[in-house]
Amino acid sequence: MSDLDWVPEGIDVTVPSVARTYDYLLGGAHNLAVDRAMGDQMLKVLPGARDLVRLNRAFLRRAVTHLAERGVRQFLDIGSGIPTAGNVHEIVRDVAQGCRVVYVDKDPVAVAHGRLLLADDENTAAVQADLREPEDVLSRPEVTGLLDFDQPVALLLLLVVHFVRPEEEPGDLLARYRDRLAPGSFMVISHATADDRPQTMARAADTVRESRSKDNLVYRTRAEVTALFDGYELVEPGVVGHALWRPGGAGDIADKAEDNTQVWAGVGRKPAGHEPAGHELPGVGDEPAAGGR
Repeated sequence: MSDLDWVPEGIDVTVPSVARTYDYLLGGAHNLAVDRAMGDQMLKVLPGARDLVRLNRAFLRRAVTHLAERGVRQFLDIGSGIPTAGNVHEIVRDVAQGCRVVYVDKDPVAVAHGRLLLADDENTAAVQADLREPEDVLSRPEVTGLLDFDQPVALLLLLVVHFVRPEEEPGDLLARYRDRLAPGSFMVISHATADDRPQTMARAADTVRESRSKDNLVYRTRAEVTALFDGYELVEPGVVGHALWRPGGAGDIADKAEDNTQVWAGVGRKPAGHEPAGHELPGVGDEPAAGGR
């Protein structure tokens, strides 16, 4: 069997993919030579890249576990990449059975592999769509068939909003998702920054841009990432380095202090003051972080 038999027909195997490069950096097997080349180049520029994606994965686990423990049973993971071991549906079902999860990615390889992995799971779906088109994402039959937007949903945006350019108005874009979510819903974001090591991170962005990938990294400051939570109440401890959001042990923290804050992360809750009586799920009432919206 060819090494490329798992790649959907029509995919240009000469162009790297961020989703597949992320899989490579995590130690996954569903990536191509061009993805590994981009990953290796990234490691030359940013030697801690593997730690950064590992820490992001750990933040994802902590955040969705936190939400599932508070009664959230619906998850929309946009920019999900290739669903590998320990993904959202596996994590939340360790807390409660019956959780429903929709994975969305624009990379056809990530989606094709996701559909293969999830073929026998009636409570999950994988959709090929673009974060930048919320009305399209939210109207897909796979999404509307699994998720009830009259009930709280966790919107997951891990390491994806930093591919939205300033002229695409990320704040307005995320507001279009927020406005469709029921009160008591949550938004989870992790977002690369150049607040520290600006020259190193500029070279990392150049690596992506020069790789022929169609994605370009746009770094944002902590204040800019916090502003993306407009209309939400920030859950403690607010927007912090992804390793510092409720770490559970030494394995959630990198040895190099700067790696712990190379990605800003936070969880926001859409206020539940105006939903109909009985609408809010039990246990989703976290106190907002100090200074949160």
